[in-house]
Amino acid sequence: MASKRVTVFGGSGFLGRQIVKCLAAEGVSIRVAVRHPERASFIERLGRDGQIELVRADVWDESTVARAVKQSASVINTVGHYVEKSGATFDAIHGQGAHNVARQAGDAGVERLIHISGLGADPRSESPYVQARGIGEDLVKGAFEGVTILRPSVIFGPDDSFFNTLAGMARRTPVLPLFGMGRTNLQPVFVGDVAEACVRVLADPSTQGKAYELGGPRVYTYKALLQLVLKQVDRRRVLVPVPFFLWDTLAAGMALFPNPPLTRDQVKLMKQDNVIEGNELTLEDLGISPVSVEEILSTYISPDYGVPAS
Repeated sequence: MASKRVTVFGGSGFLGRQIVKCLAAEGVSIRVAVRHPERASFIERLGRDGQIELVRADVWDESTVARAVKQSASVINTVGHYVEKSGATFDAIHGQGAHNVARQAGDAGVERLIHISGLGADPRSESPYVQARGIGEDLVKGAFEGVTILRPSVIFGPDDSFFNTLAGMARRTPVLPLFGMGRTNLQPVFVGDVAEACVRVLADPSTQGKAYELGGPRVYTYKALLQLVLKQVDRRRVLVPVPFFLWDTLAAGMALFPNPPLTRDQVKLMKQDNVIEGNELTLEDLGISPVSVEEILSTYISPDYGVPAS
């Protein structure tokens, strides 16, 4: 694999950076396809001189996608959004954008394609985000025979938006609201484990055409995760249950903001468990023992992270 180029779409993002780092450690030649390469020059430092190439590409623009996948042996698409902004709708990114990458990869003779989806992806879901993920999977499978699909749960690790956001709230506010009673189940997966899964998939031809659900070793309620964060930042806060209909009302009002901190679709996501169910292939099937939240959280969340203890 070391002599073959891998193109990573969204390689400057939270997950993409970790994938590039893991591939670079394997000696792989990497092309990082991003919308603004001038903002991603830091990525080149993850590899040796000349090992990592930055190119401009937009998954909506097939001509740029075609240039990015040219002469690549493998392609990994990590592009995704949790919040819709102007033209960057869920359908455009997770649906048509994913389809563009898969189709151009197939036309270019790419050997392997890894598509990063999400746990619970379902084209029949009431959640626009989950629905678009499911539609995207169907489109990608139709455009690229043998695509490998990875469906991670909530991804955590340094620079994540999940635990860092919770920690910021815990340091600054005396009361923390729960979604409902805080009983929604989540199975957070370490970003390094997801990146390692990509490396192992590319190294194993038997993974072609398969889908893997990626979660950590433990299932937590949302309330339990908040309690872990409070322990880590050494704060005592009141956890207040908030009915989902109030969250829906709040999110509807915030929809008027240019960049709403909460959307109705995010509220919908918190109404459903996000865990591995059934007999799906997992990290263990790739020879990876998933790392727990407790093992990693203390490495990037601390009591005095820029905020005086209260």
